[in-house]
Amino acid sequence: MIHHDVAVIGGGCVGLSTAKHLAENTDLDVCVLEKEYHLAEHQSGRNSGVLHPGFNYPPDSVKAEFATEGTRRMKAYCAEHDIPCEECGVLVVAKDDREEAYLDELAAQAEANGVEYELLDSQAAIREHEPHAVGQAALYAPEAASVDSQQYVYTLAREAQHDGVELYMGHAVSEIHRSGEGYRIHTSNSDVEADYLVNTAGLHADTLAHQVGVGEDYQVVPFRGEYYEITPEKAHLCRTMIYPTPDPELPFLGVHYTRRTDGKVIVGPNAVLAFGREAYKNTQFNLSELFETLSYEGFRRLLASPSMLSVAFSELNKSYRKEKFTEASRRLVPEVRSEDLEKSYAGIRAQLVSADGELVKDPLSIETDDAVHVLNAVSPGLTCSLPYGEHVAEQLAEKV
Repeated sequence: MIHHDVAVIGGGCVGLSTAKHLAENTDLDVCVLEKEYHLAEHQSGRNSGVLHPGFNYPPDSVKAEFATEGTRRMKAYCAEHDIPCEECGVLVVAKDDREEAYLDELAAQAEANGVEYELLDSQAAIREHEPHAVGQAALYAPEAASVDSQQYVYTLAREAQHDGVELYMGHAVSEIHRSGEGYRIHTSNSDVEADYLVNTAGLHADTLAHQVGVGEDYQVVPFRGEYYEITPEKAHLCRTMIYPTPDPELPFLGVHYTRRTDGKVIVGPNAVLAFGREAYKNTQFNLSELFETLSYEGFRRLLASPSMLSVAFSELNKSYRKEKFTEASRRLVPEVRSEDLEKSYAGIRAQLVSADGELVKDPLSIETDDAVHVLNAVSPGLTCSLPYGEHVAEQLAEKV
Protein backbone atom coordinates (compact mmCIF):
# COMPACT_ATOMS: atom_id res chain seq x y z
CA MET A 1 0.00 0.00 0.00
CA ILE A 2 1.39 3.40 -1.03
CA HIS A 3 1.41 5.91 1.84
CA HIS A 4 2.00 9.68 1.88
CA ASP A 5 1.51 12.42 4.43
CA VAL A 6 -0.67 14.42 2.03
CA ALA A 7 -2.57 13.36 -1.08
CA VAL A 8 -3.64 16.10 -3.47
CA ILE A 9 -6.42 14.89 -5.79
CA GLY A 10 -6.34 16.63 -9.15
CA GLY A 11 -3.31 17.80 -11.11
CA GLY A 12 -4.72 21.06 -12.42
CA CYS A 13 -3.22 24.50 -11.82
CA VAL A 14 -4.65 24.86 -8.28
CA GLY A 15 -3.77 21.31 -7.23
CA LEU A 16 -0.22 21.53 -8.53
CA SER A 17 0.24 25.01 -7.06
CA THR A 18 -0.90 23.64 -3.70
CA ALA A 19 1.50 20.71 -3.92
CA LYS A 20 4.36 22.98 -4.99
CA HIS A 21 3.82 25.33 -2.04
CA LEU A 22 3.48 22.45 0.42
CA ALA A 23 6.75 20.97 -0.82
CA GLU A 24 8.55 24.32 -0.67
CA ASN A 25 7.37 25.32 2.78
CA THR A 26 6.97 22.07 4.76
CA ASP A 27 8.70 18.72 5.25
CA LEU A 28 5.54 16.82 4.37
CA ASP A 29 5.63 13.88 1.96
CA VAL A 30 3.18 14.99 -0.75
CA CYS A 31 1.69 13.20 -3.74
CA VAL A 32 -0.63 14.33 -6.53
CA LEU A 33 -3.20 11.93 -7.99
CA GLU A 34 -4.14 12.86 -11.55
CA LYS A 35 -6.69 10.78 -13.47
CA GLU A 36 -5.36 11.56 -16.96
CA TYR A 37 -2.06 10.50 -18.50
CA HIS A 38 -1.46 14.07 -19.69
CA LEU A 39 -1.77 17.25 -17.63
CA ALA A 40 -4.10 20.18 -18.39
CA GLU A 41 -6.69 17.96 -20.09
CA HIS A 42 -9.63 19.75 -18.48
CA GLN A 43 -10.26 23.21 -16.98
CA SER A 44 -6.60 24.17 -16.55
CA GLY A 45 -5.81 23.62 -20.22
CA ARG A 46 -9.16 24.36 -21.84
CA ASN A 47 -9.47 28.08 -21.15
CA SER A 48 -8.68 31.34 -22.89
CA GLY A 49 -5.31 31.71 -21.15
CA VAL A 50 -6.13 35.25 -20.02
CA LEU A 51 -4.67 36.82 -16.89
CA HIS A 52 -7.38 39.07 -15.44
CA PRO A 53 -5.78 41.99 -13.58
CA GLY A 54 -8.69 42.48 -11.14
CA PHE A 55 -10.83 45.43 -12.26
CA ASN A 56 -13.93 43.24 -12.51
CA TYR A 57 -14.09 42.16 -8.85
CA PRO A 58 -15.45 43.97 -5.79
CA PRO A 59 -12.79 45.62 -3.61
CA ASP A 60 -11.73 43.60 -0.54
CA SER A 61 -13.12 40.40 -2.09
CA VAL A 62 -11.09 37.18 -2.27
CA LYS A 63 -11.30 37.33 -6.05
CA ALA A 64 -9.90 40.85 -6.19
CA GLU A 65 -7.04 39.97 -3.84
CA PHE A 66 -6.09 36.76 -5.64
CA ALA A 67 -6.52 38.21 -9.16
CA THR A 68 -4.32 41.25 -8.60
CA GLU A 69 -1.65 39.27 -6.78
CA GLY A 70 -2.01 36.33 -9.15
CA THR A 71 -1.51 38.47 -12.26
CA ARG A 72 1.66 40.00 -10.84
CA ARG A 73 3.07 36.67 -9.66
CA MET A 74 2.13 34.81 -12.84
CA LYS A 75 3.97 37.31 -15.04
CA ALA A 76 7.09 36.96 -12.90
CA TYR A 77 6.76 33.17 -12.88
CA CYS A 78 6.40 33.02 -16.65
CA ALA A 79 9.44 35.28 -17.13
CA GLU A 80 11.50 33.10 -14.78
CA HIS A 81 10.57 29.85 -16.52
CA ASP A 82 10.34 31.04 -20.16
CA ILE A 83 6.60 30.38 -20.39
CA PRO A 84 4.95 32.38 -23.21
CA CYS A 85 3.14 35.38 -21.71
CA GLU A 86 2.11 38.51 -23.59
CA GLU A 87 1.02 41.63 -21.69
CA CYS A 88 -1.30 43.01 -24.34
CA GLY A 89 -4.08 44.68 -22.36
CA VAL A 90 -7.84 44.36 -22.65
CA LEU A 91 -10.48 46.70 -24.04
CA VAL A 92 -13.91 46.44 -22.37
CA VAL A 93 -16.43 47.94 -24.80
CA ALA A 94 -19.76 49.57 -23.91
CA LYS A 95 -22.43 49.61 -26.62
CA ASP A 96 -25.13 51.72 -24.96
CA ASP A 97 -25.74 54.15 -22.09
CA ARG A 98 -26.48 51.42 -19.55
CA GLU A 99 -23.22 49.65 -20.28
CA GLU A 100 -21.29 52.92 -20.29
CA ALA A 101 -22.62 53.70 -16.82
CA TYR A 102 -21.35 50.32 -15.61
CA LEU A 103 -17.88 51.15 -16.95
CA ASP A 104 -17.73 53.80 -14.21
CA GLU A 105 -18.28 51.05 -11.63
CA LEU A 106 -15.51 48.98 -13.18
CA ALA A 107 -13.24 52.02 -13.08
CA ALA A 108 -14.03 52.55 -9.38
CA GLN A 109 -13.21 48.89 -8.68
CA ALA A 110 -9.99 49.16 -10.65
CA GLU A 111 -9.02 52.23 -8.64
CA ALA A 112 -9.75 50.50 -5.33
CA ASN A 113 -7.91 47.33 -6.36
CA GLY A 114 -4.84 49.18 -7.60
CA VAL A 115 -5.36 48.18 -11.24
CA GLU A 116 -4.17 50.51 -13.98
CA TYR A 117 -6.96 51.64 -16.34
CA GLU A 118 -8.08 54.31 -18.77
CA LEU A 119 -11.64 55.35 -19.65
CA LEU A 120 -12.26 56.04 -23.34
CA ASP A 121 -15.27 58.17 -24.21
CA SER A 122 -15.47 57.94 -28.00
CA GLN A 123 -15.32 55.62 -30.97
CA ALA A 124 -12.16 57.39 -32.11
CA ALA A 125 -10.44 56.62 -28.79
CA ILE A 126 -11.50 52.98 -29.00
CA ARG A 127 -10.04 52.64 -32.49
CA GLU A 128 -6.67 53.89 -31.30
CA HIS A 129 -6.42 50.59 -29.42
CA GLU A 130 -8.57 48.31 -31.60
CA PRO A 131 -9.22 49.75 -35.08
CA HIS A 132 -12.05 47.29 -35.85
CA ALA A 133 -13.94 47.38 -32.53
CA VAL A 134 -17.15 49.39 -32.32
CA GLY A 135 -18.72 51.00 -29.25
CA GLN A 136 -19.59 54.32 -27.66
CA ALA A 137 -17.14 54.02 -24.74
CA ALA A 138 -14.62 51.60 -23.27
CA LEU A 139 -12.33 50.83 -20.38
CA TYR A 140 -8.75 49.92 -21.25
CA ALA A 141 -6.71 47.86 -18.76
CA PRO A 142 -3.12 47.49 -20.00
CA GLU A 143 -2.06 44.89 -17.39
CA ALA A 144 -4.23 42.08 -18.80
CA ALA A 145 -2.13 39.37 -20.40
CA SER A 146 -2.31 36.13 -22.35
CA VAL A 147 -0.41 33.06 -21.13
CA ASP A 148 0.18 29.53 -22.42
CA SER A 149 -1.77 27.72 -19.72
CA GLN A 150 -0.65 24.23 -20.68
CA GLN A 151 3.04 25.10 -20.48
CA TYR A 152 2.36 26.77 -17.15
CA VAL A 153 0.73 23.62 -15.71
CA TYR A 154 3.59 21.41 -16.87
CA THR A 155 6.12 23.81 -15.34
CA LEU A 156 4.28 23.69 -12.00
CA ALA A 157 4.42 19.90 -12.15
CA ARG A 158 8.17 19.85 -12.86
CA GLU A 159 8.84 22.24 -10.00
CA ALA A 160 6.71 20.23 -7.59
CA GLN A 161 8.49 17.00 -8.59
CA HIS A 162 11.88 18.67 -8.20
CA ASP A 163 10.90 19.49 -4.61
CA GLY A 164 9.96 15.89 -3.89
CA VAL A 165 6.26 15.66 -4.82
CA GLU A 166 5.28 12.26 -6.22
CA LEU A 167 3.05 12.66 -9.28
CA TYR A 168 0.83 9.68 -10.10
CA MET A 169 -0.63 9.94 -13.60
CA GLY A 170 -3.50 7.74 -14.74
CA HIS A 171 -4.83 7.44 -11.18
CA ALA A 172 -8.53 8.29 -11.43
CA VAL A 173 -9.95 8.51 -7.91
CA SER A 174 -13.22 6.63 -7.55
CA GLU A 175 -13.74 6.49 -3.78
CA ILE A 176 -12.43 8.06 -0.60
CA HIS A 177 -12.83 6.32 2.75
CA ARG A 178 -11.81 7.27 6.26
CA SER A 179 -9.11 4.87 7.42
CA GLY A 180 -7.86 5.12 10.99
CA GLU A 181 -6.24 8.53 11.35
CA GLY A 182 -6.37 9.32 7.66
CA TYR A 183 -7.81 8.29 4.31
CA ARG A 184 -7.76 5.35 1.95
CA ILE A 185 -8.11 6.54 -1.63
CA HIS A 186 -9.20 4.05 -4.30
CA THR A 187 -7.96 4.84 -7.81
CA SER A 188 -8.11 3.17 -11.21
CA ASN A 189 -4.49 2.14 -10.80
CA SER A 190 -3.75 1.46 -7.12
CA ASP A 191 -4.90 2.42 -3.64
CA VAL A 192 -3.18 5.21 -1.73
CA GLU A 193 -3.25 6.01 1.97
CA ALA A 194 -2.70 9.52 3.28
CA ASP A 195 -2.88 11.25 6.64
CA TYR A 196 -4.22 14.44 5.08
CA LEU A 197 -6.23 15.21 1.98
CA VAL A 198 -6.50 18.12 -0.45
CA ASN A 199 -9.39 17.80 -2.89
CA THR A 200 -8.77 19.90 -6.00
CA ALA A 201 -10.61 17.58 -8.38
CA GLY A 202 -12.31 20.39 -10.31
CA LEU A 203 -15.35 19.06 -12.14
CA HIS A 204 -15.55 16.14 -9.70
CA ALA A 205 -14.56 17.90 -6.46
CA ASP A 206 -18.12 17.92 -5.09
CA THR A 207 -18.64 14.21 -5.79
CA LEU A 208 -15.53 13.25 -3.82
CA ALA A 209 -16.31 15.69 -1.00
CA HIS A 210 -19.82 14.25 -0.63
CA GLN A 211 -18.31 10.79 -0.07
CA VAL A 212 -16.86 12.02 3.23
CA GLY A 213 -19.86 14.17 4.18
CA VAL A 214 -18.44 17.54 3.09
CA GLY A 215 -20.17 20.25 1.06
CA GLU A 216 -23.49 18.45 0.70
CA ASP A 217 -25.32 21.76 0.26
CA TYR A 218 -23.46 22.35 -3.01
CA GLN A 219 -23.18 20.64 -6.37
CA VAL A 220 -21.09 21.28 -9.47
CA VAL A 221 -23.15 22.10 -12.55
CA PRO A 222 -21.03 21.82 -15.73
CA PHE A 223 -21.27 24.63 -18.27
CA ARG A 224 -19.58 24.16 -21.62
CA GLY A 225 -17.85 27.11 -23.25
CA GLU A 226 -17.16 26.76 -26.98
CA TYR A 227 -14.56 28.73 -28.90
CA TYR A 228 -14.18 29.64 -32.54
CA GLU A 229 -10.93 30.76 -34.12
CA ILE A 230 -10.63 33.63 -36.60
CA THR A 231 -9.07 32.53 -39.88
CA PRO A 232 -5.43 33.68 -40.25
CA GLU A 233 -6.23 36.17 -43.02
CA LYS A 234 -8.71 37.95 -40.73
CA ALA A 235 -6.71 37.73 -37.48
CA HIS A 236 -5.77 41.40 -37.85
CA LEU A 237 -9.35 42.29 -36.79
CA CYS A 238 -8.23 41.87 -33.17
CA ARG A 239 -4.87 43.16 -31.96
CA THR A 240 -5.15 42.18 -28.30
CA MET A 241 -8.34 41.39 -26.33
CA ILE A 242 -11.82 42.84 -26.86
CA TYR A 243 -14.44 42.18 -24.17
CA PRO A 244 -18.08 43.16 -23.78
CA THR A 245 -19.16 45.09 -20.70
CA PRO A 246 -20.09 42.35 -18.21
CA ASP A 247 -23.57 41.91 -16.78
CA PRO A 248 -23.10 42.09 -12.98
CA GLU A 249 -26.03 39.68 -12.49
CA LEU A 250 -24.42 36.86 -14.50
CA PRO A 251 -21.25 34.85 -13.78
CA PHE A 252 -20.48 34.41 -17.49
CA LEU A 253 -18.78 37.17 -19.41
CA GLY A 254 -20.15 36.51 -22.88
CA VAL A 255 -18.45 36.14 -26.25
CA HIS A 256 -15.18 38.04 -26.51
CA TYR A 257 -11.92 38.14 -28.48
CA THR A 258 -8.52 36.99 -27.23
CA ARG A 259 -5.19 37.01 -29.05
CA ARG A 260 -3.26 34.04 -27.71
CA THR A 261 0.49 33.71 -27.24
CA ASP A 262 0.70 31.61 -30.44
CA GLY A 263 -0.76 34.49 -32.46
CA LYS A 264 -4.18 32.90 -32.97
CA VAL A 265 -7.31 34.90 -32.18
CA ILE A 266 -10.06 32.94 -30.44
CA VAL A 267 -13.65 34.09 -30.08
CA GLY A 268 -15.91 32.90 -27.28
CA PRO A 269 -16.89 31.27 -25.13
CA ASN A 270 -20.62 30.86 -24.88
CA ALA A 271 -21.93 29.22 -21.69
CA VAL A 272 -24.34 26.34 -22.19
CA LEU A 273 -25.32 23.52 -19.86
CA ALA A 274 -23.08 20.53 -20.63
CA PHE A 275 -24.83 17.17 -20.79
CA GLY A 276 -22.01 15.61 -18.77
CA ARG A 277 -19.07 16.82 -16.72
CA GLU A 278 -16.68 16.08 -19.57
CA ALA A 279 -19.09 16.43 -22.51
CA TYR A 280 -16.93 18.76 -24.59
CA LYS A 281 -19.05 18.43 -27.74
CA ASN A 282 -22.70 19.42 -28.01
CA THR A 283 -23.40 15.91 -29.30
CA GLN A 284 -21.98 14.19 -26.20
CA PHE A 285 -24.17 12.95 -23.34
CA ASN A 286 -23.55 11.28 -20.00
CA LEU A 287 -27.06 10.28 -18.98
CA SER A 288 -26.31 9.64 -15.31
CA GLU A 289 -24.52 12.98 -14.89
CA LEU A 290 -27.22 14.83 -16.84
CA PHE A 291 -29.89 13.27 -14.62
CA GLU A 292 -27.83 14.26 -11.58
CA THR A 293 -27.86 17.88 -12.74
CA LEU A 294 -31.52 18.02 -13.76
CA SER A 295 -32.69 16.38 -10.52
CA TYR A 296 -30.66 18.71 -8.29
CA GLU A 297 -33.00 21.02 -6.41
CA GLY A 298 -30.50 23.87 -6.55
CA PHE A 299 -30.36 23.69 -10.35
CA ARG A 300 -34.14 23.65 -10.65
CA ARG A 301 -34.36 26.70 -8.42
CA LEU A 302 -31.70 28.42 -10.52
CA LEU A 303 -33.69 27.80 -13.70
CA ALA A 304 -36.87 29.11 -12.06
CA SER A 305 -35.62 32.64 -12.76
CA PRO A 306 -37.15 33.95 -16.04
CA SER A 307 -33.95 35.86 -16.83
CA MET A 308 -31.85 32.71 -16.40
CA LEU A 309 -34.16 30.76 -18.71
CA SER A 310 -33.78 33.48 -21.34
CA VAL A 311 -29.99 33.40 -21.04
CA ALA A 312 -29.97 29.59 -21.20
CA PHE A 313 -31.99 29.60 -24.43
CA SER A 314 -29.75 32.26 -25.98
CA GLU A 315 -26.57 30.36 -25.10
CA LEU A 316 -28.00 27.09 -26.39
CA ASN A 317 -28.77 28.81 -29.68
CA LYS A 318 -25.13 29.89 -30.00
CA SER A 319 -24.02 26.30 -29.47
CA TYR A 320 -26.12 24.74 -32.22
CA ARG A 321 -26.45 27.68 -34.65
CA LYS A 322 -23.24 29.26 -35.90
CA GLU A 323 -25.12 32.30 -37.18
CA LYS A 324 -26.17 33.14 -33.61
CA PHE A 325 -22.58 32.82 -32.40
CA THR A 326 -21.46 35.05 -35.28
CA GLU A 327 -24.16 37.56 -34.39
CA ALA A 328 -22.81 37.79 -30.84
CA SER A 329 -19.26 38.14 -32.18
CA ARG A 330 -20.23 40.96 -34.53
CA ARG A 331 -21.61 43.01 -31.66
CA LEU A 332 -18.02 43.93 -30.83
CA VAL A 333 -16.35 43.61 -34.25
CA PRO A 334 -18.94 44.08 -37.02
CA GLU A 335 -16.49 43.18 -39.80
CA VAL A 336 -16.42 39.53 -38.71
CA ARG A 337 -18.39 37.19 -40.96
CA SER A 338 -19.49 33.61 -40.40
CA GLU A 339 -16.93 32.33 -42.91
CA ASP A 340 -14.17 34.03 -40.86
CA LEU A 341 -14.86 31.76 -37.87
CA GLU A 342 -13.67 28.16 -37.61
CA LYS A 343 -14.61 25.74 -34.83
CA SER A 344 -11.88 25.45 -32.23
CA TYR A 345 -11.85 23.80 -28.80
CA ALA A 346 -14.28 23.78 -25.88
CA GLY A 347 -13.88 23.86 -22.12
CA ILE A 348 -16.21 23.03 -19.27
CA ARG A 349 -16.57 25.27 -16.25
CA ALA A 350 -17.25 23.61 -12.91
CA GLN A 351 -19.86 26.09 -11.68
CA LEU A 352 -20.84 25.45 -8.09
CA VAL A 353 -24.54 25.91 -7.30
CA SER A 354 -25.95 26.01 -3.78
CA ALA A 355 -29.03 24.07 -2.70
CA ASP A 356 -31.04 27.32 -2.64
CA GLY A 357 -30.33 27.92 -6.33
CA GLU A 358 -27.53 30.50 -6.07
CA LEU A 359 -24.48 30.53 -8.33
CA VAL A 360 -21.41 30.54 -6.07
CA LYS A 361 -19.30 33.36 -7.51
CA ASP A 362 -16.33 33.34 -5.12
CA PRO A 363 -13.64 30.73 -4.48
CA LEU A 364 -14.86 28.24 -1.88
CA SER A 365 -12.83 25.73 0.09
CA ILE A 366 -14.24 23.77 3.01
CA GLU A 367 -11.92 22.60 5.77
CA THR A 368 -12.17 19.64 8.11
CA ASP A 369 -9.69 18.56 10.78
CA ASP A 370 -7.50 16.77 8.24
CA ALA A 371 -8.57 17.96 4.79
CA VAL A 372 -9.24 20.92 2.53
CA HIS A 373 -11.87 20.51 -0.20
CA VAL A 374 -11.65 23.14 -2.94
CA LEU A 375 -15.20 23.07 -4.27
CA ASN A 376 -15.12 26.28 -6.29
CA ALA A 377 -11.91 27.47 -7.92
CA VAL A 378 -14.11 29.68 -10.05
CA SER A 379 -12.94 31.98 -12.85
CA PRO A 380 -10.38 33.51 -12.90
CA GLY A 381 -8.94 30.27 -11.52
CA LEU A 382 -5.86 30.29 -13.77
CA THR A 383 -5.01 33.88 -12.82
CA CYS A 384 -5.46 33.15 -9.12
CA SER A 385 -3.73 29.77 -9.05
CA LEU A 386 -0.40 30.78 -7.49
CA PRO A 387 -1.81 32.70 -4.50
CA TYR A 388 -4.82 30.39 -4.18
CA GLY A 389 -2.64 27.28 -4.14
CA GLU A 390 -0.42 28.91 -1.54
CA HIS A 391 -3.52 29.74 0.53
CA VAL A 392 -4.76 26.13 0.40
CA ALA A 393 -1.28 24.86 1.31
CA GLU A 394 -1.27 27.14 4.34
CA GLN A 395 -4.73 25.91 5.35
CA LEU A 396 -3.49 22.31 5.21
CA ALA A 397 -0.15 23.01 6.91
CA GLU A 398 -1.93 24.56 9.91
CA LYS A 399 -3.67 21.23 10.53
CA VAL A 400 -0.37 19.39 10.68
